[in-house]
Amino acid sequence: MRTCPQFAALREEYEREIGYLSAHSERHAGRPSAKASATCAASTKARMARALSGHVGRCPECR
Repeated sequence: MRTCPQFAALREEYEREIGYLSAHSERHAGRPSAKASATCAASTKARMARALSGHVGRCPECR
């Protein structure tokens, strides 16, 4: 699948945020903040999927 630079930038931004949240969750295992970060990481993955599929549907270069 061929994608545009905007798709790559959007994906990179989401993956960076997911990485930060996951790392925080691992560092603070057993604490309430770790559980909150893990939950946020999971919801961010869902938001990333929704945003990227929406982008592919709208972008003429990614089709």
